[in-house]
Amino acid sequence: MKAFVFPGQGAQFVGMGKDLYENSPLAKELFEKANEILGFRITDLMFDGTDEDLRQTKVTQPAIFLHSVILAKVLGKEFNPQMIAGHSLGEFSALVASGALSFEDGLVLVSKRAMAMQKACEKEPSTMAAILGLEDEVVEKICAEIDAVVVPANYNSPGQLVISGSIAGINIACEKMKEAGAKRALPLKVGGAFHSPLMEPARVELAQAIESTTFNAPLCAIYQNVDAKAYTSPEEIKQNLIAQLTSPVRWTQTMLNMIGNGASSFTELGPGNVLQGLVKKVNKDVEASSIQSL
Repeated sequence: MKAFVFPGQGAQFVGMGKDLYENSPLAKELFEKANEILGFRITDLMFDGTDEDLRQTKVTQPAIFLHSVILAKVLGKEFNPQMIAGHSLGEFSALVASGALSFEDGLVLVSKRAMAMQKACEKEPSTMAAILGLEDEVVEKICAEIDAVVVPANYNSPGQLVISGSIAGINIACEKMKEAGAKRALPLKVGGAFHSPLMEPARVELAQAIESTTFNAPLCAIYQNVDAKAYTSPEEIKQNLIAQLTSPVRWTQTMLNMIGNGASSFTELGPGNVLQGLVKKVNKDVEASSIQSL
């Protein structure tokens, strides 16, 4: 069975989507529609901006979403998933690509999500760190024992877990992880503690926007981040999306469930090829590829 997956924040690069814009009338039309909806020319920043421009959350999230979704639309019949998933922000791309959300509604929600997350980050300085080479259970135990906000945030692949929380909590956790035998405990250059309780103000803000948006049944099951299970019910998809900002991204479990349910090939759509690599770490025998342009 064919699975398609969509990347999250961090996959962006200057020049992303430019060839789509130049070579596909449909892509050009959608990019221009996005400029209109957002109220600024995001295409200028995507195609010819600087790394710094693209690192602004209000730019990063819509940029990755647009590259991924427009690529899926331009592929036409070649985009034929039997199951689908997206990593964090990528879940919105997956929902639009699979018809659960319209292009316009998806972009508006992604833009609101980015703004709400930015606001939550400014309210309380916080961060994330990648922990390499420890069992998930060990990381979970260390986080639970620290008297500060620090939680598992992204279960990316076996032995690669990202933690999220207050700056003090992350600093203590990194030391304890190294003592416990982690190969690396690496603070990440991110704006804040995504997928942690510190995102609660953003979750509340985004919940209102999601509740008032129309969702449809997707063309195939979407495996959602919060519990790595397959969904087709618009109401359940909505509730899982609302819970996503303060819940961990269970990507390892998502890949295992998709493979267990028959996925034999994974295609990553959008910038970068991080997810292609993570699939291989979960199961080296599964076919994995990525598409970034036509």
